[in-house]
Amino acid sequence: MDPDEIRRDAESPVTATRGDLEEVVETLSDAFAVEPDMKWFIRDDERRDAARRSLFAQLIHGPGFRHGRIDRPARGGAAAVWMPFEWVRPDPLPRVLLEALAMLPITGLSRAHRLVALRQAMDRQHPMDRTHAYLWFLGVAPAAQGRGVGSALLRHANARHDAAGLPAYLETSTLPNVRLYARHGYRIISERRALKSAPVTWGMWREPAQS
Repeated sequence: MDPDEIRRDAESPVTATRGDLEEVVETLSDAFAVEPDMKWFIRDDERRDAARRSLFAQLIHGPGFRHGRIDRPARGGAAAVWMPFEWVRPDPLPRVLLEALAMLPITGLSRAHRLVALRQAMDRQHPMDRTHAYLWFLGVAPAAQGRGVGSALLRHANARHDAAGLPAYLETSTLPNVRLYARHGYRIISERRALKSAPVTWGMWREPAQS
């Protein structure tokens, strides 16, 4: 698809239906192939690409679609997955360990502890004292990156949140994304490493604009 068409479609995104989910999975899997946090905990062998796609298939077909809202250009090429903040309440450690065990095909045995540490760090970092929208994932197909597609999806979501008086929160582990989100009203409120070997991840918060 023409990247300019993706950007134009992203100005007025649609909400993904079940029939769109395979395309959403492929787009996010490709978009996050070089994301530092994900590279850190997903297995590092010839099965890495398949593991990453399997991860997104589980997340998008499961909680992403059941509990969240997925904004996407009508013809695909990008997706923003928004979750209600109540969904991300911290789980007790035994449940986190069980989830990590189920994720062994994705992490491999040697990296399972990284996923546990990452999940616990995310839970500690996530502010839960105010109702807000949580941007779980925002990804653009590699061929369309740098063309304003992500910005278009953010502008649309910001307008929706402003109308509802709703703050928003996200995490990112890349400085270019920090700069992108800052241009759309997000500010850094936290910084963490899940372990010493982990990349830095920033938590960012946006207050709704006053009308």
